[in-house]
Amino acid sequence: MVFHKGRLLIFYKKQPSMNYLEKFKTINTLIFDVDGVLTNSQLLVTETGELLRSMNTRDGYALQKAVKAGYRIVIITGGKSQGVIKRLQGLGITDIYAGVQNKIETFRQYVHDNQLDTANILYMGDDIPDHDVMRLVGLPACPHDAAQEILEIAQYISPKNGGAGCVRDVIEKILKLAGKWEVGN
Repeated sequence: MVFHKGRLLIFYKKQPSMNYLEKFKTINTLIFDVDGVLTNSQLLVTETGELLRSMNTRDGYALQKAVKAGYRIVIITGGKSQGVIKRLQGLGITDIYAGVQNKIETFRQYVHDNQLDTANILYMGDDIPDHDVMRLVGLPACPHDAAQEILEIAQYISPKNGGAGCVRDVIEKILKLAGKWEVGN
């Protein structure tokens, strides 16, 4: 157990004796939330009411690399930002579900339509709307600065915060374990 800024953090808590990297080897589908995972949870609001987010380019590089390596990358977000959607599409991600009010329903339909085994899915979320989906996947993960309720159910807590490399962290582990993280490619 670790205390950080008054919050109890337990890393790799569900199976402490198991080598957590073994879980990463089984993953073939990665599902990510946007706000708080691919962004730092902050919104800049312009005078015209436009909402601006900041995304990490290293996360983007890793997402693109995972797509090219044949991994299924899925985005399920409550946000509707066309800029975010355009950015993700530019990285080669085609399975983007934006404006989702019920993430569990979207998740279940996606799993059913694509005949996926939930044991081979990593879901990374950071807040309450991600909770129910995280309880259904083989590897629930979250950024270091996730909500306490999410930290409590995550089997992997990235040492990186949302929007600051947590996505790259999990993708890099998966690709390295599969021998697909080559420098220069």
